[in-house]
Amino acid sequence: MSTAIIIRVLIFLAVFLAIAWGVRRIWRDWKGEFRAIDKAKHERDLRERARPDVITLKRDKDGKFRPPEDRP
Repeated sequence: MSTAIIIRVLIFLAVFLAIAWGVRRIWRDWKGEFRAIDKAKHERDLRERARPDVITLKRDKDGKFRPPEDRP
């Protein structure tokens, strides 16, 4: 009877470890994919910011964002 309990515990432990290992692997894959997407967005933003037709808006005293030449 105690051998059956030990075998059941070992089976449950093996199943739990397999599930935990799979979840960990999925989490790491997704995290890497999200980092790659964030890096691509950041690089795209830097390229867009460097273009000559892009203006930088700054917040004025009244809270509105305006380009430098339109500030009162």
